[in-house]
Amino acid sequence: MKKLIVFDLDGTLAPSKSSLAPQTAALLRDLLAVTKVAVISGGAWAQFEKQLLSDLPKDSLLANLSLLPTCGTKFFQYDGKWEELYSEDLTAEQRKKIIDSLDKAAEEAGYRATKVWGKVVEDRGSQVTFSALGQQAPLAEKEKWDPDFAKRKKIRAILETLIPEFSIRMGGATSIDVTKPGIDKAYGIGKLRDTLHLSLREMVYIGDALFPGGNDYPVEQAGVVSIPVKGPGDTNLVISTIVACLGEK
Repeated sequence: MKKLIVFDLDGTLAPSKSSLAPQTAALLRDLLAVTKVAVISGGAWAQFEKQLLSDLPKDSLLANLSLLPTCGTKFFQYDGKWEELYSEDLTAEQRKKIIDSLDKAAEEAGYRATKVWGKVVEDRGSQVTFSALGQQAPLAEKEKWDPDFAKRKKIRAILETLIPEFSIRMGGATSIDVTKPGIDKAYGIGKLRDTLHLSLREMVYIGDALFPGGNDYPVEQAGVVSIPVKGPGDTNLVISTIVACLGEK
């Protein structure tokens, strides 16, 4: 029996950098009432608060929710308030090397945007994230920039020659996430296993980037049953099915 349902956030539970739809928020609450839930995403903790937690009731069901921002490099649990269990931070020297390499790779690939909205490269402490159009770009602009990941695959290939000692993954609509080697969503899954005392067989993962190079792919490689989705609409159907099945116990 599955005892933990794990989700990606951007492109899975919600559109990139957008809040949960009311239907998704309601379904998540229904799911929290019948099983444990976790969310692992490339976004920083502040993004989780804004995008996810602001749309969920602040009640005892949050104790069933584990949150792992920045691709699992951080881990938060709720015990009356949100507590950080760990943070796999990069050093200042590592962050500078990654930032310089991201700038160089975007330039070399020919994908440096002339118009951006907010920071293109964001230092999140435990992760450095490249957002091609800026962190605050309109969703419509982001969705049409790289729908098939071809641009980011080119940038990623260059990055792999510049900083091969780091983990480099694609996620969201325009993002590339860089973390310490081996510190990715599979690492977060391992932390969930150990903290919640569950086996990988008792988990299900749902995400929109389960292809090689996507930031959800390490979870599937780790051996967790994974369900690919194309957006929140698909995710809502999956949640509805799981709630119906678990509710029949």
